[in-house]
Amino acid sequence: MATPLSDTPLSLKKIAVVGLGTMGTGITEVLVQAGREVVGIDVDEAQAARALAALEASTARSVERGRLTEAERADALARLRTATDLTAAADADLVIEVVPESYEIKHQIFRELDGVVRPETILATGTNALSVTRLAADSARPERVLGLHFFNPAPAMKLVEVVSSVLTAPQVVAAVTDLALELGKEPVAVGDRPGFVADGLLFGYLNQAAAMYEARYASREDIDAAMRLGCGLPMGPLALLDLIGIDTARTVLDAMYAESRDRLHAPAPILKQLSEAGLTGRKSGRGFYTYEAPGSATVVPDPLTPAADGAGVTGREVRSVGVAGSGTMASGIAEVFAKAGYDVVLAARSEEKAEAAKARIGTSLARSVDKGRLTAEAAAQTLERITPAGSYDAFADVDLAVEAVAEDLEVKRQLFQALDKVCKPGAVLATTTSSLPVVACARATSRPQDVIGMHFFNPAPAMKLVEVVRTVLTADEVHATVREVCRTVRKHAVDCGDRAGFIVNALLFPYLNNAVKMVEEHYATLDDIDAAMRLGGGYPMGPFELLDVVGLDVSLAIEKVLHREFRDPGLAPAPLLEHLVAAGCLGRKTGRGFREYARR
Repeated sequence: MATPLSDTPLSLKKIAVVGLGTMGTGITEVLVQAGREVVGIDVDEAQAARALAALEASTARSVERGRLTEAERADALARLRTATDLTAAADADLVIEVVPESYEIKHQIFRELDGVVRPETILATGTNALSVTRLAADSARPERVLGLHFFNPAPAMKLVEVVSSVLTAPQVVAAVTDLALELGKEPVAVGDRPGFVADGLLFGYLNQAAAMYEARYASREDIDAAMRLGCGLPMGPLALLDLIGIDTARTVLDAMYAESRDRLHAPAPILKQLSEAGLTGRKSGRGFYTYEAPGSATVVPDPLTPAADGAGVTGREVRSVGVAGSGTMASGIAEVFAKAGYDVVLAARSEEKAEAAKARIGTSLARSVDKGRLTAEAAAQTLERITPAGSYDAFADVDLAVEAVAEDLEVKRQLFQALDKVCKPGAVLATTTSSLPVVACARATSRPQDVIGMHFFNPAPAMKLVEVVRTVLTADEVHATVREVCRTVRKHAVDCGDRAGFIVNALLFPYLNNAVKMVEEHYATLDDIDAAMRLGGGYPMGPFELLDVVGLDVSLAIEKVLHREFRDPGLAPAPLLEHLVAAGCLGRKTGRGFREYARR
């Protein structure tokens, strides 16, 4: 029979950590530095010794860097002892298990702990994929079992997910949450479902990236570069899978799929193939990439490493560029080309709109001068290279025409019909679409071989990425021309085929959509989800911050395109997003989206 909980606040001074691998050692370091007495338990005496040595080394580095004094280091190490038997946890107030992700192993640990610890001791599992409820249900004290999910490396990562089951007592959650705050972490309260918040969103994205690579849609290097440069992520998805461990990722996804039956969580076959071949990532020396040695972070060339840029087909000469459009993207692209020394014709539907777009560029250049990024002379020369025009007839002599008009297929098709008549033979015609089929623009011309996608990211002067989108009709020399132009304007080009979302949007928007579904299901709050992805996933913005910046109407349009293209039920836009758009709550631009904003 369970011992009833008292109203007295639970004190967590003595803590046992079971499992002294990388995560257990990191958690132990956090605890001893925060003044807790810790017993680290591992059945492998050699592993316990390695954990102690690793802790001694990491705290010594902290002293060298001025983060700890030698006295503080000595005190911290004195608070730690190691053991190889669970009986060492007998007087612990809290036990945190971080053993391998196996129900059988974890159940065994919990069963043994039931016979060892005091009735009031809290038992926490560090799982990121298994059911906390299932583990709690078999415990003698299910009300005292919860999840405590740290992120790797535990000393550096701020996020801790505090996972309640339907059986967990509120006092237990409160005690562990207070502990996380005292450790200098940012606790996020979540319910019991595979992956919780951060991994629940992150692993679906990683899985899609693996499937994209497996389909040979884009190279591993281009997929990773696209997500780093297009979304500001610290690592690309395939490099991150190698860091996490491909076998670990497969385990998490298996658990998520078993719960959700969402195809987005069904592990990509390549994850199984690599895992079963022992190619589990950095720890084995090879995964999606090849590494200098097992455990090394240094990538070395292998047969899949692409040849140096510039080899192969020769492109066409480009001296002048036409940019069609008068909005922010058009003016940003015109600025990029003019800064790189190209003569630019900036054409809009009227002379006034074109002049206004050039004036916007002048303002942007002035800001760069004020910030010391550009000299006044260079800014003036850049602006002089831009000729505004009220008609696309001004594109008669350009070598490259880039359209940046409304994201409407019929509007773009009409524009390409006009460019086909105006532009000289051999001119390259490019669309900046982010979601529409490039081939539809190409088929509107008599020269589809000259049409290609050049998807710049906003703001174009600052963002380094360009997705270069070939259709099945695009000529090799046109592709080579655009790659060379990207080098000249100092942008990083990634190659992808002509399908909805290309690389970035195809991976980004399902992740954003899944975040909305979490809120719909009352699983977690907007603030907790945003915090989880910033602190646990390394994202520069949380998903709801980003949705409000992008615009909910824009996001919904892209999600609808992805759903139509791939016919996957998991890609259907979340009803909450549709409702907000229908209500005119489009994000920052309207003052309200997922959050409210002060009117300017």
